[in-house]
Formats: sequence, C-alpha cells, structure tokens
Amino acid sequence: MTQTSVSAKVSGEAYGAPAPKSGENTWLWLLKIVTGPLLVIFLAVHFIVNHYIGETGLLTYKDVVAYYQNPLIPIMEIGFLASVVTHSLLGLRGIILDLKPSRNFLKILDWVFLIAGILIVVYGTWLALTIASRGA
Repeated sequence: MTQTSVSAKVSGEAYGAPAPKSGENTWLWLLKIVTGPLLVIFLAVHFIVNHYIGETGLLTYKDVVAYYQNPLIPIMEIGFLASVVTHSLLGLRGIILDLKPSRNFLKILDWVFLIAGILIVVYGTWLALTIASRGA
C-alpha cells in the first residue's frame, strides 16, 4: 500500500467521505457544511414569502415595511444574509486554497474576508432593523 493510499484511508477520502482541504480548519469546514443546507432553507422561505404569499409579491417599499413588522422576518432575513456571506466567503477561500497560496497570503486573506464579512453582516443588520423600525 502506498503512502498516498494510506493517508487517503486515514482521512476518509478513500471511502468518499468529505474532508477539509489542506490549509482548511475543521471548524471552518464544518461551518461551510452547515451553512449550505441553511441557505437552501432560508432561500426557499425567502422566495415563497416574498414572491408567492401576497397577490403581487412585495413590489413596493410600503409592502416591504409592512412585511418587516413581523418580528421573525428581520431575524430570518439577517440569518439568511449571515448564511450567504459566511458560505460564500468560505467557498471563495476554498477555491483560493486550491491554488496553494503561501501561509502569509492566506493569513492576510483570512483577515480581509473576516473584516469584509463582519462589515457586510453589520450593514445588512442595520438595514433590516431600519426598515423594520419604519413601520412603527
């Protein structure tokens, strides 16, 4: 048995089991795996509620503000945003890992993605809560 096949069996790759890439933290990998199904759920609820529940959907600002008066809606939309941002940034990081970047580049990239992700989610949270407060 070659060294490659031994390491593949140890990591579970020989059995088709997914595993983190080289340079990918197990917790980040698990976070990416968890946010995938969450995205499907949030997206389905988002499409159904926003486009199919009402007669015409949420076409006007007034409709959106009225929709956001339900306290669960801003929470759901913020969760959707956080899932999209997390999953997409971890996916981009995974693609970059395939290019075998240096450790220094990866550290810089991790900080850039972390700061960008936080800023995007903070802005989206502020926007959702601002819209929700307009109807009060």
